Amino acid sequence: MPPPNSWLRLQPLSAASDDAAVTALTMPLDNRGLAYGDGFFTTMGVIDGRILWSSYHQQRLDSHASALHLDIDSRALLATLHRQAKHLQQGMLKLIVTRAVQDVRGYGYTPSTSGSACEIWLKSSAMPIATAEQMPLPNGFLVPLQPVASATCLSSQLACLPPPLAGLKSLNRLDNVLASAELQRVKAQTLTSNPFLLANHLSTNNLSVNAEPSIGEGLLRDMSGQWVEGTMSNVFYQLSESPFAKSSNPSHPQNNGNYLSTGQWYTPSMAQSGVAGVMRQALIDGLSSTEQPAIIRPLQDEDLPQLSQLFFCNALRGIMPMSSLRLLSGEVVGL
Repeated sequence: MPPPNSWLRLQPLSAASDDAAVTALTMPLDNRGLAYGDGFFTTMGVIDGRILWSSYHQQRLDSHASALHLDIDSRALLATLHRQAKHLQQGMLKLIVTRAVQDVRGYGYTPSTSGSACEIWLKSSAMPIATAEQMPLPNGFLVPLQPVASATCLSSQLACLPPPLAGLKSLNRLDNVLASAELQRVKAQTLTSNPFLLANHLSTNNLSVNAEPSIGEGLLRDMSGQWVEGTMSNVFYQLSESPFAKSSNPSHPQNNGNYLSTGQWYTPSMAQSGVAGVMRQALIDGLSSTEQPAIIRPLQDEDLPQLSQLFFCNALRGIMPMSSLRLLSGEVVGL
């Protein structure tokens, strides 16, 4: 088993390949992922030696390889990843796929077998994956449920991209980098301006029941002005008819197994910006057979005061419910 937290290059794989195909190599500086962001990545949670949502990660491998004209045997690759997961048992696998170095100079690549060749890099990290709370989807799958937090709108914006780049988890993530930095600044300012929150943050004990939930995620809009996703997650929401009103169905998600199947959920489109996440698709599929399947719908400025429920989600953390959303104006929408 390779040492934890080290990057490995997975050699060209076949269905019969084994762990001997995994070697530690140095990434050259002319790697196209480093030079041009020519590639994509996916991050997989591992519990009890099994990859969470592995079929959805395989769908990502296939769809991204097709969009970027990369040659990937996703079945053989998943077999290798499953073996790595058994060794890891509990933690995270991060996979990066880049186009192989090309003979032609610059951005271009040859429309041939060599042009579609790729390099595959894997990092294995032992870490706890929260499983104390599990929420059942209508199709029977269980999704991790995180403690309630609060959210804030960020001024950073996402790039609008043409097809087939929109929705991809590509290596070009500078807009998310800057947005995440803004979120960290907001969190730090909130803590320093609120001594009670700071004391609880520094304490090893949990927040008291009367404490205001900490900021868990930031809501981002794209260059067209539509609110699309979080800094590291997708977003689902419900609407009420009365601006700044509490939800007419204020059931607490941790105490209600029917949280997802109560009310109409919406999620923004990934057609021009954002990342079409693994957990987002799992939730869309899970709700598809219910009386109120999730609807792909824009989230715009005028919708924010009418939000009644809001949660973020990703493949590692599952569902992250929010108790409030602070708008750019400073007003707070209670959820």
